[in-house]
Amino acid sequence: MRPTEMCLLKTRQPEHHPRCDGNADTSPGAAAMSTQNTTLRGLGYAFLGFAVFASHDALIKVLGGTYSVMQIIFFATLFSFVPMAVTILTDRTTGNFLPHHPWLVMLRSGLMVTSMVCAFYAFSVLPLAEVYSLLFSFPLIVTVLSIPVLGEVVRGQRWAAVGVGMIGVLIVLRPGATEITLGHLAALTAAFCSASASVLVRKIGNEERSAVLILYPMLLAIAVMSLVQPAVYQPPSLLHLAMMALVGIFSVIAQHLIILAYRAAPAGVVAPSQYSQIIWATLFGMIFFSERPDSWVAVGASIIIASGVFVVWRESRANTSANTPVLRVRSPRSDTGASARPMF
Repeated sequence: MRPTEMCLLKTRQPEHHPRCDGNADTSPGAAAMSTQNTTLRGLGYAFLGFAVFASHDALIKVLGGTYSVMQIIFFATLFSFVPMAVTILTDRTTGNFLPHHPWLVMLRSGLMVTSMVCAFYAFSVLPLAEVYSLLFSFPLIVTVLSIPVLGEVVRGQRWAAVGVGMIGVLIVLRPGATEITLGHLAALTAAFCSASASVLVRKIGNEERSAVLILYPMLLAIAVMSLVQPAVYQPPSLLHLAMMALVGIFSVIAQHLIILAYRAAPAGVVAPSQYSQIIWATLFGMIFFSERPDSWVAVGASIIIASGVFVVWRESRANTSANTPVLRVRSPRSDTGASARPMF
C-alpha cells in the first residue's frame, strides 16, 4: 500500500501512522513504551478472564450441591448458545458447516463434552484449589500427546519438567495416605480430555472453519445432555436458573478476554497467567465454602505450576519446539465448553 493510500485510510485506524503524521514519535523508546503498554493490557485481559473463569467454577460448585452436572451443563450451554451463535454468524471465512475432518472433529467434540462433565463433577465434590491443582497438569499432558499426534520432538529438559509435574500430581493425590475419590479421577480425566482436544485442534485447526470448531461441540453437548434430562432433571428455582445462565455467560466472557489477551501480549507472557486461578480458588473456597488450604495440596500445586511454567518458557525459546503445542493453546479451559473463537 502506498503512503497516500495509508493516509486516506487513517480515519479507520485507531493509531496515527508515522507516514501520515509528522508529529508521531518513532523513537525506540516510544516503541518500547507502546509494546510495554500493550503487553500490560494483554496481561490485564488475561487476569480478568481467569478471574471470571474462577467465578464460573464457584457457581458450578454452588449448583452442584443441588443439581446433576448434566442439568447444569445443559442449561449453561443453552444460555451460551446465543452469544456463540453471534460469533459463528460473524465468521467471514467462506465455506459451509461441513468439517473437512469429520471423524476428528467429532472426536474433539466428544473429548470436550467429556472434559466438561468430568470438570463440573470435580468442582461439585472437591475443594476448588484441589481441582485446579489437578487440572494444571494440562500443559504436561499436552507436551506428551504432541509427540505422537503432532510429531513434536521433546528433549530432556521438557521431559524432566513433565516428570517433576507428575510427582506434584502424586503429592496432591497422596495415594495410600488419603482416599482417591471419583472426584480426583474426574479432574484428571478432564485434564487429559482437554489436553487431547487442544492437541487435535492444533492438528486440524488450520483446515477447519472456526464456526465448525465452535458449533459441533455445543450441539453435541446439548444433544447428549438433553437425552439424560428425563433421568436427572429437577425444576430449578429462578435464582438457580439465573446462576446456570451465568455459568454459560461467564464462559463466553472469559474466553473472549483470553483471546484479547493473546492478541495484545506474547503467548509466553499470557500463558502462565492461567495459574492465577489457584489464588481465586483458595479465596472463594475459604470465603464461600469454608475450605481450608491443605499444605500437601499447596506443595503439589506449586510443583505442578512450576513445571508448567518451565514448559511454557522452554517452548518460547527459539529452536526448542517445532510445534509449540502449549504456547499455541489459546483457550486452556476446554472443560468450559467451545471456545468463542479457537485460535491456532
